[in-house]
Amino acid sequence: MATNRLLVLGAVRILQPVHGYLVRRELLSWHAEEWAHLNPGSVYNAMRTLTREGYLESVGTEVQGGRPARTTYRLTPDGNGEFLSEVRSMLWNIAPHAPDELHAAWSFSWALTREEVTAGLEHRLEQIAAASRHIGFAIEDFKNDPSKPPHVVEHLRLVIARLQGEATWDRATIERLAAGEYWFAGEPDPPWPGADA
Repeated sequence: MATNRLLVLGAVRILQPVHGYLVRRELLSWHAEEWAHLNPGSVYNAMRTLTREGYLESVGTEVQGGRPARTTYRLTPDGNGEFLSEVRSMLWNIAPHAPDELHAAWSFSWALTREEVTAGLEHRLEQIAAASRHIGFAIEDFKNDPSKPPHVVEHLRLVIARLQGEATWDRATIERLAAGEYWFAGEPDPPWPGADA
């Protein structure tokens, strides 16, 4: 799943060098199992896959007490590029049936500039307006087709309601960004080590 892939890349970027248990623990502290349907075991699978793809690299193995050896990882240059590409893709493009993508993108939006994040949210507003109009036409088609169950129209209305809820959040967040809330790439005084990497 794309969201889990981004979550693992981003958590490794924040914590590197890091082993899978700490990545898993960090993401669970964000309640990612609820909003991204992150299965804690999938963190390890994602790390293995990302390593095979050349986005993560092993930088050592540590042994503490009687615990099994733990391999530590960091992003490769290609991994950092993939991380930024995924953040941008999920920030700039609405996915009406996958709200977890925006959650994940927002979690790592600090890796982009304030200007880009604002532009991405403005672009989302444009897409939401277009998608809402498109779905409105689909609703009319359903209502005029007696062979379709009329209850399905409510699914489409729910999608519009969710999109309108996001639009409200997008506008409020753009205002908060204009007021200087949060830290973003290229700004002074990064809030944690490696944030400006």
